Amino acid sequence: MYIAYSALQAASQHGATKQAESQSNEVHLRYQAYQATCSKYQREIAEIQKYFPGWTPAFR
Repeated sequence: MYIAYSALQAASQHGATKQAESQSNEVHLRYQAYQATCSKYQREIAEIQKYFPGWTPAFR
């Protein structure tokens, strides 16, 4: 019984690890896209910051 239980636990932990890794990769890709967009629109952001010092686009 213990062997079956430990095999099931290892399988469920492996699935949870893959899901966490997938979410981590998605957040990393979204952050890279955010940085690229901020670089692309840096002039527009600078114009906005003239009126709202310290303003930055929200990262969602």
